[in-house]
Amino acid sequence: MKPIIAPSVLAADFANMQRDIEMLNRSEADWIHCDIMDGNFVPNISFGLPVLAAINRYAQKPLDVHLMIEKPERYLEAFKKAGAFLISVHYEACHHLHRTLQEIKNLNCKAGVAINPHTNVSLLKDTINDIDLVCMMSVNPGFGGQSFIEHTYQKVKDLKQIISEAQADTLIEIDGGVNTQNAAPLIEAGADVLVAGSFVFTSNDPENTIVDLKNVMEVGSD
Repeated sequence: MKPIIAPSVLAADFANMQRDIEMLNRSEADWIHCDIMDGNFVPNISFGLPVLAAINRYAQKPLDVHLMIEKPERYLEAFKKAGAFLISVHYEACHHLHRTLQEIKNLNCKAGVAINPHTNVSLLKDTINDIDLVCMMSVNPGFGGQSFIEHTYQKVKDLKQIISEAQADTLIEIDGGVNTQNAAPLIEAGADVLVAGSFVFTSNDPENTIVDLKNVMEVGSD
C-alpha cells in the first residue's frame, strides 16, 4: 500500500500561502500537515487559529493539525472549528492524555499523539487503542529542515509491534527530515504516513517530489 503523504506547510511561502495550498490540492498529497507552535512547548512560534482557518478556506485535502503547544486541551474545540480533521497533541504536554484523546474524538476529529525523539513508545501501551495516529518526531520539534534521527527506524518497529499486539488500527506518522532516501525503509519498518516540509517546498518541482514520495516503494522494488 502506498503511504499517506502529508506535506507540512511550515515550509511553504507564507506570503503566497493560497498559491501553495492550491498546488497541494492539485498534487497527489493526501493530507496537509499544519504545525502549530506556541514558543513555550517548543522554541519557535509558527502560526495559530486565524492562519489555520485561512488555510482551510482553500484546502481541498484534510488538515492534519500537529499541536506543539502547552495545555492543548484548552484549544481543541477552536482548532476543530478552524478546520482540523486530525488533531495530534504531544504526550509530553498532556497530564491527562486519555481524557484529551476522548475530547478530540467527541469533536468528531481523529485523535493523534505526537512523541518527541527521547520519548519511549512503550509509554503509549495503555492508550494505543484510543489513538488513531502516532506522530513520531524524527527530529527535535520546533524547526523545519533538520537532519533525520536514525534511531527512528527502531522506534517505528517497536511501536508497530505494540499496535499489532493490541490489535489496534493506529497509524504511524513520521515527522521530520523525511526524503526519498529514508522513506522506503521507514515504510518497511511500519510507517503509514510521511510528513515532508522542506523536502517538498524547496524542490524545483514540488508536485513531482510528492509523486516520488508516494511511489517510493515501487521505485525501490525496481
